[in-house]
Formats: sequence, structure tokens, C-alpha cells
Amino acid sequence: MAFVDGGPGIVSIQASAYTIPTDKPEADGTMHWDSTTLVLVEILAGGKTGLGYTYTGEAIVQLIVGKLAETLHGYDALDPNGANLEMRRAVRNVGHEGLAATAISAIDLALWDLKAKLLDMPLALLLGRYRDAVPIYGSGGFTTYTNEQLRDQLAAWVKKDGCQWVKMKIGAHPDQDPRRVAVAKTAIGEATLLVDANGALNRKQALYYAERFVAEAGVAWFEEPVSSDDLEGLQLVRVRAPAGMEIAAGEYGYTTDYFRRMLNAEAVDVQQADITRCGGVTGFLQVGALCGAHHIDLSGHCGPAAHLHAACAVPRFRHLEWFHDHARIEHMLFDGAPIPQSGTIRLDLSRPGLGLQFKHQDAEKFREQERR
Repeated sequence: MAFVDGGPGIVSIQASAYTIPTDKPEADGTMHWDSTTLVLVEILAGGKTGLGYTYTGEAIVQLIVGKLAETLHGYDALDPNGANLEMRRAVRNVGHEGLAATAISAIDLALWDLKAKLLDMPLALLLGRYRDAVPIYGSGGFTTYTNEQLRDQLAAWVKKDGCQWVKMKIGAHPDQDPRRVAVAKTAIGEATLLVDANGALNRKQALYYAERFVAEAGVAWFEEPVSSDDLEGLQLVRVRAPAGMEIAAGEYGYTTDYFRRMLNAEAVDVQQADITRCGGVTGFLQVGALCGAHHIDLSGHCGPAAHLHAACAVPRFRHLEWFHDHARIEHMLFDGAPIPQSGTIRLDLSRPGLGLQFKHQDAEKFREQERR
């Protein structure tokens, strides 16, 4: 298909929500959950359909098919950067962060997928790739798990999927965490253990447990030891943590200003970002540029299939979170979802766009309108 004066106009934007129960009760340091909601976006232009999604609340469906669809109707499908800017302007009075940001992120993913499909090429090649595969770390180890469940899950990521790192949740009952960390380390052998408190601890607790975790299990990564809104606290823990431990945060970033503030505060050793929250591919690449300017590695949060192509296009990229819930959902509902091999997931350059197709028939039983 040849384009001379721009691309085809966007014909329609559709969205639907699917709520998938967890396979076991789950919790981290600050909340419990028994299901995950995925919102799918499909955009039609030029006879092709672009696909994007986010993990969020059903409430964004009306924002997507209403205000944002009206904003982008007829817009050039080859201009996702411009579309992203138009969407951010459109939600000025709604607010740029939270639900609105997840809606924009899903649409942005779909627009980039659509553009690559219109040009008949994989998205990573359109963006310009630095690599063909990215390392992953297994992530789960929920605070609701028994010792046996914790051991089995973490050991499988190492032995079956070849992960060099695995991450577990802590912070719900801090006094029990040293014992749980010891169980986890025994299960994974020479692999590296990471922990995530989801902001559950105060500064003194975080420093105390940082010392214990390194001494007793060689924990090399402490994610959100304190609230990610407490930049001074994060910076304090980062400076005073043992030399072998890195501090990470950023999964709740919705705008580039959030990441700029976190990086300027020297609050993290590794910056996290979630492509389904931070503005889609457009936002994720902007965060990658900020990380490059600060000489800080970027790590992708959750949603591995959504991140893969953009992660391959970021110069300073550390690894991608192979989160239990999302990896499970993506294999259930998407044809083309990546499969771990030797601790990495690899691009499939034979498929255009993101390389994903949604399994509508399989997903129908989880669709929100069917559940009411």
C-alpha cells in the first residue's frame, strides 16, 4: 500500500473489557485481588485493524469509545505521535493521570500496531530495534502463597524458563518476610532474588530489611521499599542500602513529568515504566530517552507481550517483568504471545505490528457485559 499525502483516516475505535479470575488468591504488601481486568482497543483504518490493551478498570471503555474516539475520528492513522498529543489535550479537564492515561496508552498501542500493519512490517523494525530479544524475570511470589506454592512457582521460572532473576512480593507481614525470602532463595539456587514491597514499608523498616535481605539471601533489587510518591524516602533508601542492592520504582508513572521528577531526585538505580500506563509506545520511548540522558537503565513493568517490540527499541533496557497474572492472561487470550526461552522472549519478525491476534471467542466468557 502506497501513501503519498499521509495515511488513511481512522474509521472507528472500539473497546471492550474482560475480567479474568486469578488462578489462586493473590496479594502484595498493600492490597489483595482475585481478578484482573484487561481492556482491549481495536482501531480500524485502511482496511487494517490495530490492537492495543491495558490492565485497568472497565470505566475507561466509555472514555475510549466516547471522547477519545471522537477526538481521533478521521485522524491520520500513520501519525500516532500526533494522535497521542491530541488525546492528552482532550483529557485536560478529566485529568491526564490514572484511568485517562491507561485509556490513552491502550489506544496508542493500537495506533502503533495499526501503523506497522499498514506498512506491513513488525513494529520493532518500524521503531528501529537495538536487539531481537529481551531478558525477563519471573514475577509473582504473592504474600498469600504457602511456602510450597512460593517454592514451586519461583523454581519453575528458573528451571523451566531459564530466568536469571525472580521476584517475590513482601510487606504484608514484614516480620515473616525474612523466613519467606530464605525459602525463596533455597528454591532458586544460584539465580538472583528480587523483592517488591509495593510501598508497604516506612523508611526505617525498608533500611532494616534491606540489610537483612542482602546478608541472608543476596537480594539484589528492592522495588518500592517505600511509597513511590516519597521521592526523598526512595533516595534515602537508595543511598543507604547495601552496595549490592538496587532500588527500583516507576510502575505508577503516567506522564513524562513523573519520570523526570523521579530521575532528577536520584531516587532509583533502575527506572521502571509500564507501557499500558505511561502513554503507550509513544510514552514508553520518551521514558527511554529520559533514562538514556540520566545514564539509568529502564525496566518494563508487567504486560510482557505489550512491551516486547518497544523494549527492543530502547537503548538502555535492563529486563522485562514476566508477571504471573499477565503472562497467563496473554497466553490465554492472544495468539502470538511470546514464550520464554533461556530467560528471554524474542521478536517474531514474520508477523506485522505487535504480532498479536486477540482470541475473541475464547475471551467472550470473561467479557464484562456478559457478566452483568
